[in-house]
Amino acid sequence: MIYHIEQTTSTNDDAREACYRHGDVIWAELQTAGRGQRGHVWHSPRGENLTFSAVLEPTFLPANEQFLLSEIVTLALTDVFAQYGVDTRIKWTNDIYAGDRKLVGMLIEHVLSGGRLVRTIAGIGINVNQTAFDPVLPNPVSLRQLTGRTFERREVLDAFLDALERRYVRLETGDCVGLQEEFRGRLYRLGERHLYRFPDGSTARAVIEGVRPTGALLLRHDDGLLREYLFREVEFVIEKRDSASPEAK
Repeated sequence: MIYHIEQTTSTNDDAREACYRHGDVIWAELQTAGRGQRGHVWHSPRGENLTFSAVLEPTFLPANEQFLLSEIVTLALTDVFAQYGVDTRIKWTNDIYAGDRKLVGMLIEHVLSGGRLVRTIAGIGINVNQTAFDPVLPNPVSLRQLTGRTFERREVLDAFLDALERRYVRLETGDCVGLQEEFRGRLYRLGERHLYRFPDGSTARAVIEGVRPTGALLLRHDDGLLREYLFREVEFVIEKRDSASPEAK
């Protein structure tokens, strides 16, 4: 069921409540404390975009396979955008990019019990109809900007939920390898040499070769070594075309 509300602090926080079950969606017109990855705050004008959380109860998955949930959610999003003629890629771990511009931000949180997943909350923000963004944001883009048309947001949400259901059924029936192959094939910067930043402030150029089932990013460095990185161990550097200073995302 879709619960459409006017305002809340965070739909991810709401989705933790026991009254929401598998398949439920909390869609808010305004979040006063929306959260993104790396502690970022998600801002969205009222009535222009989609900010919602989807509740899943993947009790069939062990905790060490939780990254598969990120894979199916991001694949479902790219499925939807393809329907609208927009080619998108999955920026590890789970943002969606059109070119070098961010179309979707996401925060996925899990609840574990006894080594298994009992609840997954996918908090998603899709830039749908917004055309004016805060200039401090480095690289946002919306569906409207990409296509030149205004979208019915409920139509986009319904299309995503249909795509997510199809992906979820494949996961539940054991098609993990097929899903992982598709996820790899849609990775942003796959096979390309780019700049990355590390927690100590150093940078290096490397090539993305894939992602482990655990979610670790595989980077081939210029010294020939293949190294694995978990979330927060590496940042993408997006080099602006109109500026000499690169931005890390």
